[in-house]
Amino acid sequence: MATTVENNPYSGLNGVSTGKTTDKSSSKSSADEIQNQFMTMLVTQLRNQDPLNPMQSAEMTSQLAQINTVSGIEKLNSTLSSMMSTYNASQSMQAAAMLGKNVLIPGGNLGLVKSQAVGGFELDGDADKVTLTIKDADGKVVNTVDLGAAKAGSHLYAWDGKDDTDTVLKDGTYTVTVEATKGGTAVTSRPLQLGMVSAVVRGKSGYQLDVGTGTLINYDDVRQIL
Repeated sequence: MATTVENNPYSGLNGVSTGKTTDKSSSKSSADEIQNQFMTMLVTQLRNQDPLNPMQSAEMTSQLAQINTVSGIEKLNSTLSSMMSTYNASQSMQAAAMLGKNVLIPGGNLGLVKSQAVGGFELDGDADKVTLTIKDADGKVVNTVDLGAAKAGSHLYAWDGKDDTDTVLKDGTYTVTVEATKGGTAVTSRPLQLGMVSAVVRGKSGYQLDVGTGTLINYDDVRQIL
């Protein structure tokens, strides 16, 4: 603890010392300060209360509860802040570990390379029939693939690059849509596309990934890591 003493050279003229002592020790937390202020106000109120109309026990209990509430909120905020820091550090490490990995993200692009293509789809509920419709760059349907039944969640599939006549198509970017039903009733579904994580960027809303689509995607948009 360091102490600084300031002396006024004119203090002797009127016989009054004006020396000041400044305590530079670390201050208490804001929660303790607020609690001390509440206690000081409560004690002052008790000392100056009307003896003929003293503070009721219920009123005193209410004020003490307010003290605990304020202190509890301060501690809760501190705990949440600590948890967020830990979460951000954990997410940073997880995002960095994804560099160079292939991931499935929302999107309908399907890249065909050497007669091989990998994509995915996501279902909000169980389906007894899932159908993929694949189109070329001109929007022409080249194949319709029946994948059968599938459970709710994200799924991976592979396409051999052949059209509905079993002819091998040339490499390039195709598009795919997915349709799912259960007992003749539509099940909400969406296609997933493959991308490789080449960069991790920290934005205002969290970490984002560059997967070669031309726009950054949110870390939470990743459905599978392959």
